[in-house]
Amino acid sequence: MLVAACGKPDQRAGASTGGRRADTLPPARAAAPDDRPVLLFLGTSLTAGLGLSVDSAYPAVIARRVDSLGLGWRVVNGGLSGETSAGAVRRLPWLLQGKIGMLVIETGANDGLRGLDPDSTRANIESIIRQARSYDSAMKIVVVGMEAPPNLGVPYTSRFRAVFPDVARREHLPLIPFLLAGVAGIDSLNQADGIHPTAAGDRIVARNVWRVIGPLLARR
Repeated sequence: MLVAACGKPDQRAGASTGGRRADTLPPARAAAPDDRPVLLFLGTSLTAGLGLSVDSAYPAVIARRVDSLGLGWRVVNGGLSGETSAGAVRRLPWLLQGKIGMLVIETGANDGLRGLDPDSTRANIESIIRQARSYDSAMKIVVVGMEAPPNLGVPYTSRFRAVFPDVARREHLPLIPFLLAGVAGIDSLNQADGIHPTAAGDRIVARNVWRVIGPLLARR
């Protein structure tokens, strides 16, 4: 009974075979470090994909395209719902980890919703750019344009809209003219709040972003 239950002596745990325990496995190899440059999206709920699955947010759509093309980038979604541009300035140091090859700055949407001073939004975006360049002067930086709600009046919306192309021009950076082009104001492409895109809407957003960053990623 004991032999049947435990096996023959040379098969039991702890038996010696050729000077080595029979039940001992070779040590597992450590995973190779991921040394791909990071494509970091700094953003609001529009980047985080509020109301969507993680795989449906536009950074994930872009990540799949990057992988399918074998471009050798690792995509990081740094979106945070409700964040203003001032919050993005404070949070950025926590996101600047490792080799950031490209930073896409999507911020200001919540500033516009709250009617904050466009000059303050401008100063915060410029501060983000300075931080990024201080971290790595070779980092590619892309500015994402945003619009303010029309109910705030033409003078405000005009000043707000001008912030993003002005900063991009002064800092000599690529500009995505409007993140939600082809999506904003279209009920079928937005969730019930009328602000955040559906999964179909975010696929269009991904195309808007890709038109600008795709050639930059390919020229790594």
